[in-house]
Amino acid sequence: MVKDLSFGIRELAGSVGDFGTILPLSLALAATGALSISPILLFLGVWFVITGFYYRYPVPIEPMKAIAVIAVAESLSGGVIVASGLILGIVFLLLAFTDWLNIIQKYIPIPVVRGVQLGLALVLIRTAARYLVPDPLPFMVGAAIIGAGFLLAYRYRLPDLSSIVVIIIAFAAGIYLQGLPPFAPPSLPSLGIPTAQDTLTALSVLVVPQVILTLTNAILATSLLATDLFSADIRPKKLSGTIGLMNLTSVPFGGMPMCHGAGGLAGQYRFGARTGGANVYAGLILISFALLFTSPAWLTLISPGFYAALLVFVAIELGRHGLKTDSFIVTLMIGVLSLAISITVAFFAGLALAWVLEQRKQKPGQDGSGV
Repeated sequence: MVKDLSFGIRELAGSVGDFGTILPLSLALAATGALSISPILLFLGVWFVITGFYYRYPVPIEPMKAIAVIAVAESLSGGVIVASGLILGIVFLLLAFTDWLNIIQKYIPIPVVRGVQLGLALVLIRTAARYLVPDPLPFMVGAAIIGAGFLLAYRYRLPDLSSIVVIIIAFAAGIYLQGLPPFAPPSLPSLGIPTAQDTLTALSVLVVPQVILTLTNAILATSLLATDLFSADIRPKKLSGTIGLMNLTSVPFGGMPMCHGAGGLAGQYRFGARTGGANVYAGLILISFALLFTSPAWLTLISPGFYAALLVFVAIELGRHGLKTDSFIVTLMIGVLSLAISITVAFFAGLALAWVLEQRKQKPGQDGSGV
């Protein structure tokens, strides 16, 4: 039976539940000059709408975090970003139509996936702290609004509109303090063709860490979290297929590399999303931004402290599910290493530890049985 879409106030509230992640990453990448903000938001919005109707659940669209963060830190060119998106699009489309993903899934234990969820939650809290330290007052306002929204929703079974209220107040405060930004015509999508050097750089710097993060968080953890939240059977191969398609059709024309994400799903659910209607709302909002508010000054109106408040509550929701593990030692180690070093290192260390623990468990006499 196909799940009905809902377009009520709860779905509208949930639709912006992941904007605290989407907007900062999109703006940071656009600020480098490698990509333009209009195509970034346009393609994010288009794919939000498509996936809303396709999945019927609030399966989010997010910037690929490893690519966004490394590209900003290293000031990588648009050509390198395009190359990475095309390579990853091909990889994940192939995984969707072969048995390789099922094979890979067998060798990644659930505690490792949970550890990546926990690690991402801790990384989000660290990111929130960076926004919070120079801008504590907006954070306290945002956190108070979200906390009050949660309590009201829990106590009186009302829709949680706190995220929408935070976004509205953030924009209003920005306009009051900075003035109304100018309107500008949108930047039209244009074809970008990476060079051979762009491709080599993408392979050496961006592709490997993003493949690991996408496999674990965007595919396996999202599939697992959909089961936790909705009892929905959203297969990893299906998620891999849409990730491949969205990158092959969007990145060459100015979109940023995109994926799904357990953090985004947790965030949208936390703020009320229960069906793909939330995705449709989110897509229409982002498309409107892309067409109307094309000057980056519009989105920089939001004070960093408000982003911090949204990120903290998304991280709490994600971390709560990350702790639903049957091996705390593996999950916690991955979480700590993700925060201290990187998700890539944490992932492989977690795999190794899980393998060692499994071997010890299988030794005769280890559990009191055997000779």
